Amino acid sequence: MGSSAPLSCSSRFAGRDFLNCRSKTIETYTHLAIRSKIMTGNDGLVEALAVGDAPTICMVGAGGKKTTMYALAARMERSVVTSTVRIPIFDPHVGSVVVTRSPTEALRGADPEDFPLGLVPTQERSDRYLGYGPATVDEISAAHDGPVIVKADGARTRTFKAPNEQEPQLPTAVDVVVPIASARVVGRPLTDEWAHRPELIADLTGLSVGDRVTPEAVATVLASESGGLKDVPADSTAVPLLTQIDTDDDERVAREIAAGIHERADVPRVAFSRLDVFDVVE
Repeated sequence: MGSSAPLSCSSRFAGRDFLNCRSKTIETYTHLAIRSKIMTGNDGLVEALAVGDAPTICMVGAGGKKTTMYALAARMERSVVTSTVRIPIFDPHVGSVVVTRSPTEALRGADPEDFPLGLVPTQERSDRYLGYGPATVDEISAAHDGPVIVKADGARTRTFKAPNEQEPQLPTAVDVVVPIASARVVGRPLTDEWAHRPELIADLTGLSVGDRVTPEAVATVLASESGGLKDVPADSTAVPLLTQIDTDDDERVAREIAAGIHERADVPRVAFSRLDVFDVVE
């Protein structure tokens, strides 16, 4: 999957580990149509997802939202991690988490070593926080001088999903939306074991619940304005991300999905990731 460059197994800020890596390399590549470009190094993920200048970045879909959020947060200066939906406890992945109904005040009072900074309104139970309303995330973005990384829907740990009527919960000021699916869902049955709301995926793709998921089905959902591109503002950029690209066969499947996305939607690129290694496809 291209060349690679060494990466420390943790990304450190003020002496604290924020990213628990399983891989010691990171590689990123993009391609537009048939042309490929290799990008490597700590900034590869940021460049791959085209979020370097994006104040507000939202993750939607299934199969890697949280991993991608925390990896981005570790690589972007003065990053904030928050959510508009429920989110599992993520304190080990950031510098600090502030539970507050006044997030902009918390921002003003944050010290440099607090970043990446998690902001949430309340802890719902021992294993998860609740999220803010989209309007509050807009206020956070307006008050902050760095990136705000947002979990904007849920998937119950499945690898593929389609949004319901209430999803996604995108803030108005979102700059980049990253719709995510795992390439490993291809060949799996379209059931609750692998997919969140398989009946909605069936409606979008023409598959029946229980059918094997195809690359075309994944591409259709990620490229659909009723799927991965749902409610993405016209002035925002969507960068689909395919995760769990761990073998040559996975990459072949991912490239087939990426080609299908480009046939169906005007997106600048499609990104790939494997374990804690992030690649991209334009």
